[in-house]
Amino acid sequence: MAVPARTCGASRPGPARTALPWPGRGPRPGPGARRPPSGPPRPLLLLLPPLLLLPLFAAPGASAYSFPQQHTMQHWARRLEQEIDGVMRIFGGVQQLREIYKDNRNLFEVQENEPQKLVEKVAGDIESLLDRKVQALKRLADAAENFQKAHRWQDNIKEEDILYYDAKADAELDDPESEDVERGSKASTLRLDFVEDSNFKNKVNYSYTAVQIPTDIYKGSTVILNELNWTEALENVFIENRRQDPTLLWQVFGSATGVTRYYPATPWRAPKKIDLYDVRRRPWYIQGASSPKDMVIIVDVSGSVSGLTLKLMKTSVCEMLDTLSDDDYVNVASFNEKAQPVSCFTHLVQANVRNKKVFKEAVQGMVAKGTTGYKAGFEYAFDQLQNSNITRANCNKMIMMFTDGGEDRVQDVFEKYNWPNRTVRVFTFSVGQHNYDVTPLQWMACANKGYYFEIPSIGAIRINTQEYLDVLGRPMVLAGKEAKQVQWTNVYEDALGLGLVVTGTLPVFNLTQDGPGEKKNQLILGVMGIDVALNDIKRLTPNYTLGANGYVFAIDLNGYVLLHPNLKPQTTNFREPVTLDFLDAELEDENKEEIRRSMIDGNKGHKQIRTLVKSLDERYVDEVMRNYTWVPIRSTNYSLGLVLPPYSTFYLQANLSDQILQVKYFEFLLPSSFESEGHVFIAPREYCKDLNASDNNTEFLKNFIELMEKVTPDSKQCNNFLLHNLILDTGITQQLVERVWRDQDLNTYSLLAVFAATDGGITRIFPNKAADDWMENPEPFNASFYRRSLDNHGYVFKPPHQDALLRPLELENDTVGILVSTAVELSLGGRTLRPAVVGVKLDLEAWAEKFKVLASNRTHQDQPQKQCGPSSHCEMDCEVNNEDLLCVLIDDGGFLVLSNQNHQWDQVGRFFSEVDANLMLALYNNSFYTRKESYDYQAACAPQPPGNLGAAPRGVFVPTIADFLNLAWWTSAAAWSLFQQLLYGLIYHSWFQADPAEAEGNPEARESSCVMKQTQYYFGSVNASYNAIIDCGNCSRLFHAQRLTNTNLLFVVAEKPLCSQCEGGRLLQKETHSQRTARSSVNWCRDRDTGEARISALTTTRRKIPQTAAAELPSRRRWASWSPCSCCSSWACLLGRSPKSTPTPRAASERPLLPLPRPPRLSPAPHTPP
Repeated sequence: MAVPARTCGASRPGPARTALPWPGRGPRPGPGARRPPSGPPRPLLLLLPPLLLLPLFAAPGASAYSFPQQHTMQHWARRLEQEIDGVMRIFGGVQQLREIYKDNRNLFEVQENEPQKLVEKVAGDIESLLDRKVQALKRLADAAENFQKAHRWQDNIKEEDILYYDAKADAELDDPESEDVERGSKASTLRLDFVEDSNFKNKVNYSYTAVQIPTDIYKGSTVILNELNWTEALENVFIENRRQDPTLLWQVFGSATGVTRYYPATPWRAPKKIDLYDVRRRPWYIQGASSPKDMVIIVDVSGSVSGLTLKLMKTSVCEMLDTLSDDDYVNVASFNEKAQPVSCFTHLVQANVRNKKVFKEAVQGMVAKGTTGYKAGFEYAFDQLQNSNITRANCNKMIMMFTDGGEDRVQDVFEKYNWPNRTVRVFTFSVGQHNYDVTPLQWMACANKGYYFEIPSIGAIRINTQEYLDVLGRPMVLAGKEAKQVQWTNVYEDALGLGLVVTGTLPVFNLTQDGPGEKKNQLILGVMGIDVALNDIKRLTPNYTLGANGYVFAIDLNGYVLLHPNLKPQTTNFREPVTLDFLDAELEDENKEEIRRSMIDGNKGHKQIRTLVKSLDERYVDEVMRNYTWVPIRSTNYSLGLVLPPYSTFYLQANLSDQILQVKYFEFLLPSSFESEGHVFIAPREYCKDLNASDNNTEFLKNFIELMEKVTPDSKQCNNFLLHNLILDTGITQQLVERVWRDQDLNTYSLLAVFAATDGGITRIFPNKAADDWMENPEPFNASFYRRSLDNHGYVFKPPHQDALLRPLELENDTVGILVSTAVELSLGGRTLRPAVVGVKLDLEAWAEKFKVLASNRTHQDQPQKQCGPSSHCEMDCEVNNEDLLCVLIDDGGFLVLSNQNHQWDQVGRFFSEVDANLMLALYNNSFYTRKESYDYQAACAPQPPGNLGAAPRGVFVPTIADFLNLAWWTSAAAWSLFQQLLYGLIYHSWFQADPAEAEGNPEARESSCVMKQTQYYFGSVNASYNAIIDCGNCSRLFHAQRLTNTNLLFVVAEKPLCSQCEGGRLLQKETHSQRTARSSVNWCRDRDTGEARISALTTTRRKIPQTAAAELPSRRRWASWSPCSCCSSWACLLGRSPKSTPTPRAASERPLLPLPRPPRLSPAPHTPP
C-alpha cells in the first residue's frame, strides 16, 4: 500500500494510526504496568502498560493498521529463534563433532592445567633465567671496580693513545660536516666486520666492544680518554660472560661521564637529525644510579626572566623531569611575589611518564611578570616536602630552584624549615647571561648541602641538570654491599633495535681513596646493565595449553605489567619506559584491585571472579568467569599471575603414534584436497625451528608442507605437541565435512559457507571458494569470533565490519555475510572442555528477506502477503508495512545485524546509534544495554599543532610608558632583559621556530603516544519482552524489544520516526581523545577532582596507605603508592624497594641525612664552585 509523504507533526495519512494517550493527558498506568527503573528520570521515555497497547479501531469503512501487539512480536521472536537454531543444528554440526571426538577418543588424552603448579613452574623458570643475568652482572661490576681502582690517571693522555671502536664512526664519516672528521680523530678508531645475528636483530662483532659518546661531550677530553682507557679491560669480561651464558644479549656499562661501552660491538643506530642519546638519561641508568627522592622544582617567573632566559628555564625544567623515575615524587611551582603550582597537582605526585607529561605541558604556559620573591618559593617548597598526608618517597629530599639571580638569601626560611638537621638539599641554578651577583645562590646551595650550577646557554642544560645525580648516588656508596643489589627496570624500548626489554642494573662504585687511610671518593662510576628481551621471557610461559582466553601476566612493584597479552604499545619512545598499569591493561574492578595489591605485596593467592573482558577487535564486552592465580618471582621485583577460564582447566593432547594415520590426516592439508574437503587455514605457529614464517597463510602452508616432507612430527627440532594436535584436528574437521557438510545444499538455507576452527590451529572453510572471502585471523586464538564463542553460550552473531561492506546494489555473488558461531563443549569422563568452534556464514541479502517473512503474518516465503480489507483491522508487520515499521536485529555490542529496510543493508555492522540514534538511546535508557568506558593508554595519535603557550611573545616583558620615562629603569635588570631578548630574537630567530625538516624526519613528530577513551556496550539486566514509547510530542514512537533466546541478538520493532525534531543525544561507540592526555592536563585534573578519573591515571602503587591519607583522595580507589622506605638510614630506600613493613614516617627533623661531599666536575660544562 502506498503511503503519501508525511510532514513533521502532521497526522499520518492512509491507514489510521492507533491513538495513544500521552503523558499528562491519559489515564494513570494500571497496577500491572511495568514502571521505569528507580533513579533520575530518563528523558524521552514513557513506559506503557499492556492495556494501552490494545488496538483502537478507526472510523467505520476505513482500513486500519495498528502497532503489533506484544504476543504477536513474541511469536515473531520465537520463529526467528527456531529458524536460527534449526540452521545451526543442521549445518553447524555441533552434535556431530562431539560424536567425532568420542569416536577418536583413542587418539588423544585429556590433560589438566593445575594453576598453582603451572604458575610456580613458570615463576621458577623466569627466576632461573634472570639469575643467570644477575651472576653476569656481578662479575662485571666487581671487575669494573677493580679495573678502575688499579687504573692510574694520566694527565697527558692523547687521542692517538687510545684504540677503540667508535659506534658512531661510520655515521660521522658519512657526514662531511662532522667535527670529528675535520679534526681527523678517526685515526684511533677501529674498523670492524660484522655478521648478522637474529638474536640481536642486528649485525654484530663478538670480538670487540663498541663505544658511544654523547654528541655534546668532547671525545678528546682528558676525562673521557682516561675513561676509555680503563674500561677497555671490560672487553674480556664481556666475552667470558657470553661464553658461560650464550643467551646473553647486550652487556652495557654506562659511565657517569657519559661514555657507553657495550658488547657485542655493533654500529650505532643514529637518527636522521642530531643524536641526543646520553646513557645517563636512560631509564635503566637513572634507576640504577640513584636512590628514591622527593623533589620540588621552583621556577622564578618574575619580570626580569622574560624572553630567552624564560625559554632556557622551561627547557631546563623539562630536562630535569627526565632525570626522574617511577621511584621518585615531584611537583613543580612558579613564583614571583607568591608561589603557585604550574599544573593542577597540589602536592607531590609520582614521577611516572604521564605525570611528567602534564608538568612539561604546564611549564610551557609560564609567563614572566612581577618581582622576585625567594621567600614565597622556598616556603611553598618546604610545605610540599613536609606534607606527610600524601604518598612520597621519604628518602632524599631536595629543592631545585631556577632563577636569573637575586640578592635575598632567605636565611630565616632555612632556619625555620631546614636547620640544623638540613634534611632537605637545595640545588640552585643560575639561568641566562646576566650581571647579577651569584653569591647568594651559591650560599643557599652550600648552606643546605646542595650544589650550585650555571646555565648560560642551551648547550649547558642537559649536562648541568643531571649532575646532581652524582650527589644523590653517594649514600649508596657509603652503604656499600648492602646497597649494591640488582634491580630490574620497567619495560622500555631498546635503543639498538632489540625491541621491548627489561634491564638488570647494578651500580659500580669508586673504591679509590684520596690518600692512605683517607675516606673513599664516594662516587658512583656508573651503572652496569644486561638486557633481557621480553620475547625470551614469554618463551618460558605456556602458549597453547591455556586455550584462547587463558594467559600469563607479570607485574612489578609499581603495578606496571612486564608480561601481558594486552601490552602492545603503538608507539615507543626510547627515552621513556613503557608503563602500562595492570588495571589499565584489563577492565578494572574491585577484585582486580585486590589481586594487584596482593601481587605488589609479594603474596601468593588464588581467586575466582566474575569480570568484564574486551574482545580483540575492541567492539564488544563480555561478562565472564576467570580464575586468577599468582605467586612472587623470588629474587626479582616481579610477581607472576595466571588467568584461566573454567572451560580451560582441561585440554586435549594428541597421541598420534600411528605414522600411517599421521600421513593420512596430513594429506588433508594438501591444497589438492581443498576442492572436496574445504579450504584449510593453519595457525602461523612456531611448529619447527626451521619453519619460515610468512604473513601470507597460503605461503606459510606451502613452507610447512615442504618442511614436513623433510622431517617427521616426532622430530626433535619440532614442537611435538603443536604438530600432533594440528594433524589430529585436520583429520577431525575432515570427518565433519564427510559426515555433515558435503551432502548438504547450502543454498537452500542461504548460506555462503560453513566452518570449524580448533584449539589445534585448524580453520576449515567449506566450500573451498568461500575461503576467498574469509577475512578472519587464521590463528583461532587471535580471532574475535573464536574467543567470544568460547566465552558465550549459544549462537554468537558477528556482522561484517561496516567499512568492508558494499552498497546493496553492488553486492556481487553473495559475498557479504554474517558469521554465526558456537563453541563445541565436550564432556569426557566428567571433565568439560571446549576444543573447537563451529558456525555458518549467512548471506546478508537473502537473510534480510527471510527476516522480513519471519517477522510477518506469513508462515512461509511462498505464501501471498495478507491484505487488510477496507472494513477490517490489521496489525502491521515487518514485511507489508516496512515503510511504516522498522524491524531490526541488533547484537550485544549494539551493532546492526539485520533490518527490514533495504536502504540499511549497507549499514549492517555499524553501531546502531549511527543508524537510528533516537531508538538506540531509548534502548540504553531502558537498560537493554549497559555502557562500559575504558581508556587505551597505548594509543598513537597524530601530533597536535603547536600552540602559543611556549612561544617567546607570551614571555615578553612589556614596559609601561612610566618605565621608559624613569631613568632608573634603563639601568635595571628588566631593561637589560628586554634588550637581551630582542638581541637573541634577531640572532637566534630559528631557535624559536620549529624546523619543518626535522619534524618531517622525526617519527615522534609524526606520531606520539596518547590516551584514547573507548566505549563499549553490552546487554544489561533486561531479559523479558518490553514495550515503551519514545515520548516527543507529535514525533513520539512506539517500540518493542526482546532478547532472542540462545543468541546474542536483540529483536526490536519500532515505528519509523515521523520527523527528526526529537534527535537529541547520540551514543558514541568509536574511540575519542581522552581528557586524560597531557595535552589536556587541566581537564584531566578537573576530572580527577570530581572523582571521575582514577588515581592510577596519575599515581601507581607500592603500598596501602593509611585511611587518614586515603580519605582525602577524591576517588573510589582508596589506595595509592606508599613509600619504598622509612628513612634514608635504611639501605632499602637506596634501592627503591618496599620493606616487609612500613613504619610511620618520622618528621623531617627526625630523619638524619648522610653528609654528601660535593663531587668533582666530570664533564666540561660551565660551572662555578660555591
